[in-house]
Amino acid sequence: MSTTNPTSSPKPPKRGVPEGLWFRCPGCKASIFRKESEKNFNVCPQCDYHFYVSGPDRVKQVLDEGTFEEWDGHLRSADPLEFADQKAYKDRLIAEQKRTGMTDAVLTGCGMIRARRVALGVTDSAFIMGSMGSVVGERLTRLVERATAENLPLIIISASGGGARMHEGILSLMQMAKVSAALARYDRAGGLFISVLTNPTMGGVAASFASLGDLVFAEPRALIGFAGPRTIKATIRLELPKGFQTSEFLLEHGFVDRIVPRSKLKSEIARAIDYCGK
Repeated sequence: MSTTNPTSSPKPPKRGVPEGLWFRCPGCKASIFRKESEKNFNVCPQCDYHFYVSGPDRVKQVLDEGTFEEWDGHLRSADPLEFADQKAYKDRLIAEQKRTGMTDAVLTGCGMIRARRVALGVTDSAFIMGSMGSVVGERLTRLVERATAENLPLIIISASGGGARMHEGILSLMQMAKVSAALARYDRAGGLFISVLTNPTMGGVAASFASLGDLVFAEPRALIGFAGPRTIKATIRLELPKGFQTSEFLLEHGFVDRIVPRSKLKSEIARAIDYCGK
């Protein structure tokens, strides 16, 4: 004889929290609601830690809506050395393009900032650590040259932890000089270059165009430098100063002109353009 109550129904399974709604802040370790962070320019509402932002999202944050026009997006990296480590370079490029939705580690073009037309470049650390290969250098050089020809203020937002891209050897290293030379010609033509350093800005990028701005802004607590702190410490066998290679340390020592929170960057750039009469 069954003892089951025919009127009873099984309890519905407990509903779990969907993946990705919450994440832990690396700064204060608080649990952050992702949508709240996105509304706050991807900045922690508890401790003001600035999270990673993709290149396309940075374009949306800085430029007036719907004004971005991409330049030289058709350029693609070749594999001149037929380089291979754990994966062939040509296969790595395809995998990175699929994963990030970008064709290389930089977006360049023009748009409006508070109704002021500017030339804009943005590197993205998600694409092979934002390293500077031939395409990154060529796109940035063409960006600078077009800004020179059209007399536009130039904004480059750097997020590059990889420096020169080893997969392309000397062809990658020469991009440092090529972009810097284009910036020298832009400067002689009277252009205004605002360089924005974000976390991370390292290696050959920090040693070339990222450091050459007429004005150098930086996001709070960004890692900025050439070699990483652990590499330097292991090489010179000395204890490094507290906060070494952070934007705050570099502001104190004259390397950075101003630390600008992400939410205020657009307004600060517009104000600087007006102040400099550009």
